[in-house]
Amino acid sequence: MSWSVGRMVLLGTLVTAPGAVRAQTAADSAGVRAAVLDYVDGIYRADTSRIVRSVRPELAKRGYFIPRGQTVYASEPMTYQELIGVARTWNKAGKLNADMAPKDIRILDLLDQTASVKLTAQWGIDYLHLARYDGRWMIVNVLWQTRPVEKTP
Repeated sequence: MSWSVGRMVLLGTLVTAPGAVRAQTAADSAGVRAAVLDYVDGIYRADTSRIVRSVRPELAKRGYFIPRGQTVYASEPMTYQELIGVARTWNKAGKLNADMAPKDIRILDLLDQTASVKLTAQWGIDYLHLARYDGRWMIVNVLWQTRPVEKTP
């Protein structure tokens, strides 16, 4: 049987499969964090150059939010070009202090070629998938939603 998993546990013994992924390095962690910080600060600071630096043009992004006056979530896809437009305008007036705005970055999984990250930002929660391109970590997928509405019992 062929396994595509880097490691597996077999009867309590750690078995490393051929071609196992290398361990996370501090440089990989820093590169992933830098890409996610570019993404969130690109929007907070209306700086599209940070989006260009951190997001792949083939981006797949989908969000879930409750429109004003409604009670159920709506879904909206977003292209790379639309993200550039959001970054250009979302905080253009500077009403949100980018230095004080939430940007909690949690690396959920980091392999040698791919990573998964949870970002808590002003607008809600983003789950991001990143991949390494020519040695640089870049965002390829984003799934997000606004903060959940607290339900009263």
